[in-house]
Amino acid sequence: MTGTNRPGWATIPVDEERYRPLYARLLGLRFVNPGGVLCFLFFEGAIALAVLLALAELVSWWAVLVLPVVVAAMVKLNDMVAAIVVRSAALVPEQERDRFRRQMEPVVGRARVEWVSHSVPGVVITADPVPPPRRANPSD
Repeated sequence: MTGTNRPGWATIPVDEERYRPLYARLLGLRFVNPGGVLCFLFFEGAIALAVLLALAELVSWWAVLVLPVVVAAMVKLNDMVAAIVVRSAALVPEQERDRFRRQMEPVVGRARVEWVSHSVPGVVITADPVPPPRRANPSD
């Protein structure tokens, strides 16, 4: 059994496809690769949440069927968005990627900082004595 042919940009090799959880295989996820525990939470967790909400009479019993389908649709939508992001990133020329990396890398070194007296609160900048505040003359 060789499996289905996958496009070249898929992240899961064909040989490893059969070891993926059933939830991920049924949804046909190509870029999002949830593990077994996460697939359990997506499916059985959604059912358990829907049952609890229905028992608390916050939703009708249709939620037990609808909530896992809605969660699966959101996971598939997330996979489709990831596919679009990967494809658009592949279209960016290498020169642009290098320029972006240079702009985003932190620069390590010394920076010249101008001393601004009002930027350091609570620090005395001058050594001159401060004149006492003027009091109003009581004779006025």
